[in-house]
Amino acid sequence: MDKRVLQERMRKKQQQLRRRKMMKLGGYILAVVLVAVFIIKGVILPITNKISGKDADKPVRVEADAGKTADAEKTEPKKEEVKTDGTAAIRMPLASVSHITTASDLTSGWHKDENGKWYQNTDGTYYAGGMQEIDGQTYSFDDNGYIQTGWVSQGFDDLYFNEDGTYNPEKHKPRIALTFDDGPGEYTDQLLDCLEKNNAHATFFMLGQNVGSWESTVKRMTDIGCELGNHSWDHPEATLQGISDEAVIEEFQKTDEALMKACGQKSTVARAPYGAAAQREFDLVQKPFFMWSLDTLDWKTLNVESTVDAVMNGDLTDGSIILMHDIHEPSVQAALQIIPQLVEKGYKLMTVSELAAAKGVKLQNASYADFWDSSLSKGLVAGYDGPLLSAEAASGSEGGEGSVSDGSSEDSYDEGSDMSDGSSEDGSGEEYSDESGDASYDDEYYGDGSDEEYY
Repeated sequence: MDKRVLQERMRKKQQQLRRRKMMKLGGYILAVVLVAVFIIKGVILPITNKISGKDADKPVRVEADAGKTADAEKTEPKKEEVKTDGTAAIRMPLASVSHITTASDLTSGWHKDENGKWYQNTDGTYYAGGMQEIDGQTYSFDDNGYIQTGWVSQGFDDLYFNEDGTYNPEKHKPRIALTFDDGPGEYTDQLLDCLEKNNAHATFFMLGQNVGSWESTVKRMTDIGCELGNHSWDHPEATLQGISDEAVIEEFQKTDEALMKACGQKSTVARAPYGAAAQREFDLVQKPFFMWSLDTLDWKTLNVESTVDAVMNGDLTDGSIILMHDIHEPSVQAALQIIPQLVEKGYKLMTVSELAAAKGVKLQNASYADFWDSSLSKGLVAGYDGPLLSAEAASGSEGGEGSVSDGSSEDSYDEGSDMSDGSSEDGSGEEYSDESGDASYDDEYYGDGSDEEYY
């Protein structure tokens, strides 16, 4: 045989052998891949999903065990209701009836067992983790689906539910507003920690010149629901009444600009330095101005015990506004005691705007010293359009709620007057006091203009 022919045959034979080896190797690789896929999908994933409580192929199905039939098993499971409102209850499919009642009792409507009262819908779901209106009444359900009674916190709100579980809108905790002036400062974050921990809000009347150094603190105020108040840029010693219109506007505009830079929000309310302001200032600044009903004098005493005593043994009438300062360490240390003590005693701590809304007051460019029922009943609070209390109820309402009269009142509030803050008619600032007669603004508070003598 020709040598070249023999070599060509041998070359072709080797090529065939190489092809067979490659095909065989490819078959092995394909088999390994298929086995790996089978193991991962058929063994590993089911085990993993079983551990994590998930199903790789389909969403989790939670079905009621009561009265299950073959047809029922073929139907699609009920999906959970999307919870868009933070206080709304979720429709939960019945996973098991063993912890609630017997299968024979699972009809739509109210049910009761040793753990409490719960409600089943016609579609086999029950409510849990929020509030729901049923037959014209509002109920609160815990995470296990049972109704709640007594005081229930829903977000920031504290709501009262009667023994039968129905919401009672007429009942509320005594509400007061803590306010802090002249900050923010190095102690303000401690105060925010305490407020957040106790589900409490406060209003901070800030000096614009301080905001730039504590922008993250200001941002946190808004994050936890506190209110931004404007206390002027640099607390002018001459008071707002002693400077020009342009200067007054600049004091508050510059502060709002600093607040916008810090957190993207302007102040919603204002407080004049030393509390000295009248209708001119209200109109220039175009914000509600706030005085106070309880002055702790914390700036003067700089003493923790006396500040705590001033609040806890002071007039805590529903609707009170309390004055403190967060630039002084003793004041903040006192507040760290006052806040949890007030909450424990059943008080609800709100911002001044929240307090106004709770009292039915639409804030105006006017002055506010308190939201007591007695002040509302006398027509002393601008923007109040609710029912007025009778004279008898008003005289006894400062310790709590009073009865409601027919709404008549001989005393009316003139928006152009300063009746609500008790300032002198000439606006001179010689003496600026609240309705109770306690001096809120007096020459003795001027001093040398240092922080210790600021309001």
